[in-house]
Amino acid sequence: MTGTWVPAGVDITKPSAARVYDCLLGGGHNFPADRHVADFIVTRLPWAREIAGSNRAFLRRAVLFMAEQGITRYLDLGSGIPTVGNVHEIAQRAYPDSRVVYVDYEPVAVAHSELLLSDNDRAAVVRADLTDADGVLSADAVRDLFDTGEPIGLLMVAVHHFVPDEKDPAALVARYRDALPPGSHVAISHLTADHDPDGMAAVTRSMADGPDPMYFRTFDRVAELFDGMDLVEPGLVDAPRWRPEPGITGAGLVRGVYAGVARVRGGAAGPG
Repeated sequence: MTGTWVPAGVDITKPSAARVYDCLLGGGHNFPADRHVADFIVTRLPWAREIAGSNRAFLRRAVLFMAEQGITRYLDLGSGIPTVGNVHEIAQRAYPDSRVVYVDYEPVAVAHSELLLSDNDRAAVVRADLTDADGVLSADAVRDLFDTGEPIGLLMVAVHHFVPDEKDPAALVARYRDALPPGSHVAISHLTADHDPDGMAAVTRSMADGPDPMYFRTFDRVAELFDGMDLVEPGLVDAPRWRPEPGITGAGLVRGVYAGVARVRGGAAGPG
């Protein structure tokens, strides 16, 4: 599939994490190289599509939870290819005046987001690398999001397994956390190899030569990302177990992603 959402100069013969994830979710904004990787992952990790789906479902429930806390402003880091059930759709259904800023560095994801949001004046996309926290927080759209001092819903869903140890994921989360206004909440999910080391090793190999190598972490390492915040019930758990919809049992409880939401203690008055 090609079109105006593919920027000039993008090499679609090389897979990207955003497009592979879109493929695993059943989306249509991916290319043969991405589908090849997705198919390979499924052969080594048969429930990969279910894992991707459980992560996406967690995103929805996390946004709904934040909306219940009265949050109407959201910053989605590493937002990827917009598919059905985007943050702005969920949030604006709960509160029509909700504002959302998406951040991603992948040009296809950003281009398609711009098309999708062209008629929505309460949502915007910024092309930036989430590991450059100062750059993200200084972007005009992000500063505008923070300008009233209202609580922010910060979403870091399925992004930190692309951040290598040398970039210190916990310190990165802390930089964003410390910029958040009082009453803000942070949602994080992270792939893990705890439950299937061999299968996840195959996933790591499939992405090793692309632009988005992966770094799976243990429960304790993921828990460190929430340092300095107060986890809400049920804490850090397998994604399907985080405030599940009624009737989710059996296959719906596939493991492979840890997820949690935390409330920021105190907080700052803006990005600084």
